[in-house]
Amino acid sequence: MPRIRVEVDGATYDDDVEPRLLLVHYLRERLGKVGTPVGCDTSNCGACTVLLDGMSVKSCSVLAVQADGHDVTTVEGLGIDGAIHPMQQAFHEEHALQCGYCTPGMIMASIDLLRDNADPSEEEIRDGLEGNLCRCTGYQNIVNAVRRAAGEMRKPAEAHVTEREVTS
Repeated sequence: MPRIRVEVDGATYDDDVEPRLLLVHYLRERLGKVGTPVGCDTSNCGACTVLLDGMSVKSCSVLAVQADGHDVTTVEGLGIDGAIHPMQQAFHEEHALQCGYCTPGMIMASIDLLRDNADPSEEEIRDGLEGNLCRCTGYQNIVNAVRRAAGEMRKPAEAHVTEREVTS
């Protein structure tokens, strides 16, 4: 049985895993990271999206052995010093969920989207989340949440530039 070493939400795990074990099942069943739901098990819905070395992946399409030596972030690992992530806060404030099943995957894919594009348009957000499905909402509140989070996540950088301009 292969042995893997993986960092998940800031903690390092060394485990023996079956070669065919999917990352989503490793996270949920072995590590108790149940915030990552098993959706379709076919990589169609995106509910199980996590960040692998900062990039969004559907954890039902990645084997646990493929995560060996890598950093995995789940929706449970987003908070900083007890505070929720700005994307989580924006989803709450914009009512960007109904049943909530797709929400962890939507949040993780949205964070990856903003990594590449800090100020996406509505169309760019819709394109960027294309692989994540929601059956309850009309997506508009999700788009609103991503726009809100993008603005919040840019604020520290904008404040830093403003301070530099004032002291110069």
